[in-house]
Amino acid sequence: MKGFGSHMTFNYPSGTRVNKQTVQTKTTRSKGYGNRGATLENDLNVTNKFYVDSNRANIHKKPTPIQIVDVHYPRRSAAVITEAYFKQPSTTDYNGVYKEKYIDFEAKETKQNTRFPLSNIHDHQIEHMSSILHHGGISFFIIRFTTLDETYFVNLPFVLSYWENQNKGGRKSIPYDHIKENGHLIPLKYQTPVDYLSIIDRLFF
Repeated sequence: MKGFGSHMTFNYPSGTRVNKQTVQTKTTRSKGYGNRGATLENDLNVTNKFYVDSNRANIHKKPTPIQIVDVHYPRRSAAVITEAYFKQPSTTDYNGVYKEKYIDFEAKETKQNTRFPLSNIHDHQIEHMSSILHHGGISFFIIRFTTLDETYFVNLPFVLSYWENQNKGGRKSIPYDHIKENGHLIPLKYQTPVDYLSIIDRLFF
């Protein structure tokens, strides 16, 4: 949001207060794809814009509603939000419609190169995504291993099997080799850096 200062403070619904640097964990810069320095979020935004502009799909990043608490006015022509609350926990990052199917997915980055920690996922996200599947939508994860420069389409049922096993005392992560074997490497293209619709076409249509 325009006008956010580097010292801005956010407060989660539970009352926990975090600064802006903490909030930006999803946009940690990676070397990705030939040291371009692009984040997964940036690449997805470019990809989705191309999908919309070419009338292929209508998928967007979900806005996160906030409640503004304090605003600083360093001068009359400018306002800087210095404190705000997230009104509610976020569900997933992106949603929209493709070929008459509802699409809903979460994007994650990890610096680990041997595993994907399940701690990166939250209970309410799993509940939300499971509901999408129940009602006939398509729900999945896009996971980028930043140190390996690899991005995978990972179907929700595969993640659910590890999530449920974790709750029974199983391992707290998904091995990279298992994601490589059971997920789908997303092809890098100039206009669509994360062309996940090519995977959806293969799996669902």
